[in-house]
Amino acid sequence: MWANFFTGLGVAWVMPRRLVDFLVCRRGLRRDSWVFNIPNLHVGTLDSLLSLSDDLIKSNSFVEGVTHKIRRQIEEMERLSGVESNALTVDGVPVDSYLTRGWCFVKIEDDPKVRVAEYNTVRSQLNAITRKQSGSLAVRDLSNLVKPEDIITSEHLVTLLAIVPKYSQKDWLVSYDKLCGPRSSKKLYEDNEYALYSVTLFCRVADNFRTSARDREELEKLMQDQERLRNSLLQWCYTSYGEVFSSWMHFSAVHVFVESILRYGLPPSFLACVLAPSVRSEKKVQSILEGLCDSANRQLGNSYWKTNDEIGGMVGLAADTDVHPYVCFTINLV
Repeated sequence: MWANFFTGLGVAWVMPRRLVDFLVCRRGLRRDSWVFNIPNLHVGTLDSLLSLSDDLIKSNSFVEGVTHKIRRQIEEMERLSGVESNALTVDGVPVDSYLTRGWCFVKIEDDPKVRVAEYNTVRSQLNAITRKQSGSLAVRDLSNLVKPEDIITSEHLVTLLAIVPKYSQKDWLVSYDKLCGPRSSKKLYEDNEYALYSVTLFCRVADNFRTSARDREELEKLMQDQERLRNSLLQWCYTSYGEVFSSWMHFSAVHVFVESILRYGLPPSFLACVLAPSVRSEKKVQSILEGLCDSANRQLGNSYWKTNDEIGGMVGLAADTDVHPYVCFTINLV
């Protein structure tokens, strides 16, 4: 979803009524236009506004990047967890509704790095063990394939395990008894490449079995740690997304205010709105807005755009290369 902020010069109580009338009733467009409430901000000097305008472009880009990074992390976590995706909210309301509402960010850029790194460490360890369990017999963990009754332990006898290539099983069966007791080998498992055999020898193997049991215990602990960290990270992302998005809208409000003052001058007399037209109706909406602003300018006796030479210096205002009789820039919500 994306949306456009725009401001048009005119009397405040006239413009909202005309926007609704033109964009909804007469033109049959979706009712996706709202007034974007901007508080009365301190204006300062022209130099400070110009400097702030440049800084806001960078700040807006930074905060937008953090917002999308957290959103993507939420989507990835929900996908891995098999959790049903829910619409993201800010202060308990949907994102698009929050844009029209009235009005600890320092740690938010670094904090997710620590949390994501911690989660990814446990996840990588778990993936490494999982690969061992799901790989071929030559590399996988055997503790979940060997039952306690398959292992013989006594003062003199002990069981060893042998991984035999599948095509060499006949050779193994005719040759293993030269080294140990006859008929003491038993097939325990077979995959596409190898077969797992047990064989009883006069040797001790209890230490190896205990090592496998410890590995199994470590696997269970890693799985619990991954689940705990995943839930913690997901909840943190939900909370932080709302905080960052709120900060982003504050920057956007200041950005709209500054660019509108630079465009229309003092005193502040403009209406800020949010539009979310479909791609097909974008040009149509722009044409309607230009007509509304031109009409308001004529009523007030103002004319801001006359010739191409006069508007040349304004190209690029509000990060928009298209010149309109209103301030406009786009935000991408997803």
